[in-house]
Amino acid sequence: MLGLARLGGDGFYLVAWDGEEALGHAHLALTDPPELQDVAVREPHRRLGIASALTQAAEAQAEARGFDRVRVTVSDANPAAQRLYRKQGYVDTGIPPKRIVGTVVIRTGPIEVDDTLLTWEKQLGRDPQVPGQ
Repeated sequence: MLGLARLGGDGFYLVAWDGEEALGHAHLALTDPPELQDVAVREPHRRLGIASALTQAAEAQAEARGFDRVRVTVSDANPAAQRLYRKQGYVDTGIPPKRIVGTVVIRTGPIEVDDTLLTWEKQLGRDPQVPGQ
């Protein structure tokens, strides 16, 4: 089961489906710049390109709305997510890492957090494989 913790507000979820089974999701908050959040894929479907496809779909949605970049915060303790975003062309913004400790209340209930978040972003309309484009 996927937890859609950010329902409501100015943004939306993209969901990857296989028939009637939800495989993963990503939330795009329509802030300025838009922020990619809650990218998650169910365990048996990981490492199949679903998170990459969701990330690319969110970027396309942001670009279609006139934005020129997308931002993401990623845990310094999550190398898998860091690899995903680096591969997709995200780079460090230079914003200092943000330490989060304590209880955070989200739609699905309170969660205990002890994490350091890195802020990265991607310029849209550019191929991450072509340097200097």
